[in-house]
Amino acid sequence: MQQTKEQYNTGTATAKQPSHEADQSKTQRLRDKKVGDLMVNKRRLVEVPYTATLAHTMNALVANKVLAVPVAAPPGQWIGAGGSMIVEADKQTGTVRKHYIGLATMLDILAHIAGTEDQLMDEGVNDGFDLDQKMSVPVSTIIGQCLEGLSLWTLNPNTSIVDCMEVFSKGIHRALVPVDSHMDNVAGVELVESASSYRMLTQMDVLKFLKEHASSGSELDGILSRTVSDLGVVTERVFAITDRTKVIDAIKCMRIALLNAVPIVRSSDADNEEDHKQLVNGFGREVIGTFSATDLRGCHFATLKTWLPMSALDYTETVFANPLLASIASNTAGPTSRELVVCQSDTPLGQVIDKVVTKQVHRVWVVDQQGLLKGLISLTDIIRVTRFAIVAEPNP
Repeated sequence: MQQTKEQYNTGTATAKQPSHEADQSKTQRLRDKKVGDLMVNKRRLVEVPYTATLAHTMNALVANKVLAVPVAAPPGQWIGAGGSMIVEADKQTGTVRKHYIGLATMLDILAHIAGTEDQLMDEGVNDGFDLDQKMSVPVSTIIGQCLEGLSLWTLNPNTSIVDCMEVFSKGIHRALVPVDSHMDNVAGVELVESASSYRMLTQMDVLKFLKEHASSGSELDGILSRTVSDLGVVTERVFAITDRTKVIDAIKCMRIALLNAVPIVRSSDADNEEDHKQLVNGFGREVIGTFSATDLRGCHFATLKTWLPMSALDYTETVFANPLLASIASNTAGPTSRELVVCQSDTPLGQVIDKVVTKQVHRVWVVDQQGLLKGLISLTDIIRVTRFAIVAEPNP
């Protein structure tokens, strides 16, 4: 969501005020902003019907450059994710048209491809692996393979940014925001909602908003200049894969650990017994790459058999040779192959937020001067500490 700072100005007095008052009007009272302020120019919701195949769903993710899509079903026939009742209803009559029953993510699809069968590695490299069959099942059958698919929430446009950040600080990555809600007087997160249409709000949208809002004199001044170590935003326990881990094993590990991305560390020459099919403790290891579910967007189904038995490191080094993937990376300002998005423990939080938004990544690896892994910073962690700083700011 790219917006100019002028879109956040209040009223029409900006052009008449002195510049310092204009800046104050533009940046003051972040805590008074609402979720609706983040939804300006948000595009229509990308969704798939419950009958869509996984192949169709993956195509929708790739074509729209999104990481998750809501799954819509006829009303009254399904139990929604987490028992939710989030429906789309006709604006005039209130007649319910569809019920959103969960989310389908790229990791859900990859976890389904990887499967749980012991013989999958053999199937992945010979003609016994029936990829067409795996990708022809309805998307409704894979909802919940990964926990995120069951996390379907709504946030009312009247919810404050601070309350929105509290929700996202608990590990919820995205929420539906109703347009023309039938519950306009409700503020907060809801499992029951009826609206004529929805938009999707993500953790990344919040950080983009904060980046746009940050300027001299804002409530964020104090926290953005502090180091990530000082703020306690670094998680030191990091699970990783090695440079010998195959793509299919990496996907299995990510599914079990509910991870969307893992760092790739150099394998230990001294430890010949290191199990490259399992996650390893990445702390203090040399980081040489990142393997993420988002890296797999755009892979044509015909090539899946080729890359499943590849090492994850080889895959990340060759994936952007594919013109389609190179185009995706260029359009989303994402990192190129082998580019590591890292920081150090003394990096200011503001610089980390800038890296996250500019590179469109959902985590930053923390390394020392030698490039050894010391931890990670997630979007959840950033939102958590930023919210705390806003709440702690004294009222004028």
